[in-house]
Amino acid sequence: MVAAGVGLASGEFVLWPYIASQVGLVLLWGAGVGIATQWFLNMEIERYTLATGETALTGFSRFGKHWGLVFLVMIYFANLWPGWVTASATMLTYLIGGEVAPIAIGMLVVVGAALTFAPVIYVALERLSFAKIAAVILFIVMAIAFVISREAWVQLPRSFSQVGRIPPQLGFALVMGAFAFAGAGGGQNLCQSNWIRDKGFGMGAYVPRLVSPITGEEAAAPSTGFTFETTAENMERWRRWWRMANIEQAVTFAALSFLTIVFTSMIAYSTVYGRPDLPPSIDFLRLQGERMQATIGGWFGALYWIIGVVSLFVAAMGIVDYTSRIGADVLKTTYLRQSALTENRIYFALVWGLVLCGGLILGLGFAQPLVLLVVSSCVGGLMMCIYSVLLIVLNRRGLPRPIRITPLRIAALVWSTAMFGLLAVLTIRQQLRLLLSS
Repeated sequence: MVAAGVGLASGEFVLWPYIASQVGLVLLWGAGVGIATQWFLNMEIERYTLATGETALTGFSRFGKHWGLVFLVMIYFANLWPGWVTASATMLTYLIGGEVAPIAIGMLVVVGAALTFAPVIYVALERLSFAKIAAVILFIVMAIAFVISREAWVQLPRSFSQVGRIPPQLGFALVMGAFAFAGAGGGQNLCQSNWIRDKGFGMGAYVPRLVSPITGEEAAAPSTGFTFETTAENMERWRRWWRMANIEQAVTFAALSFLTIVFTSMIAYSTVYGRPDLPPSIDFLRLQGERMQATIGGWFGALYWIIGVVSLFVAAMGIVDYTSRIGADVLKTTYLRQSALTENRIYFALVWGLVLCGGLILGLGFAQPLVLLVVSSCVGGLMMCIYSVLLIVLNRRGLPRPIRITPLRIAALVWSTAMFGLLAVLTIRQQLRLLLSS
């Protein structure tokens, strides 16, 4: 639920609807491909943590001390650009007016305070994610009844018959961003390890949760992992955990994310596709709301913006959480193991560091959400290409033979490496050409 709650963000509310507003539904097949690929990625990340209680990044560090730091730098580079909170602030301006940057900075401060004072951070995220998902589902049901046009339903099956077709006017950067942000993407996939550990799944039950240094009670225990003997009894327990994890991930992450992308794209297609005044920016969200107000009633457009604000704000909180959570895990287990600083305190220092950096970037005038989101998602796609390879090695060498990655799932991760690697190369080449031509 937390993965879905954080993942239902810029991809579902901005990038995919933006694509639908510009070129229709012809690329929706890519959402299915991106989410299916990420499901396999998430399950291999979960496999290692379920079996050891250790995060995948800690496992990578066993191949080379600094692998965790490499991914930490990439995650921070992707998430320092606060497109995730400026998108929420932009939608709020449609309701109350004002300037995007000051509102976004205020939201960042609220995020930092909320994560600081929640006694158990995962529990707070879980409750917020549940409420957000319920609101999004309610809105989609209402949109099916009042907004989505007959033409959108006609075009929907046709879009899945055009697999492999990429409209050239979108550009590889935007396409890569959409594929990478279909569902979760980038560092959020890696944080599956941390979240299921805090939830107490599998061997994660033996590792303490992150708690507030102010309102929570810290536990002294290592963050490194454990092993279990592959006895008949333990293997039966393992099979039950693995079956549950696969089903849970398929329902609450993959299916929910895919359906949300489909319906938010259909809403965009039904309301603004083909309009001559459509801007090539996030302002298409304003036109969507205004169209709903004109055809259904002022209340419905306002409801759309409110749900968008709340959804993107909860996602922003989750992004700050997982960025700082991964950072604290890497720094404590690899570089600060002997330090008196606990993982909890490192986590909160990183939370406020990210808040301050995001505020500084916004204060300097970088407040265009779509550009920031594309930058973040391109870095995320490159990251996924790299850790797809490492997951194959980790789950073949780092686990007992009976629970190692299977050939089918190895093939899925090879596909992930090829897909995100190719998109990364094409994106970089395209951007270099644009730079040289200018």
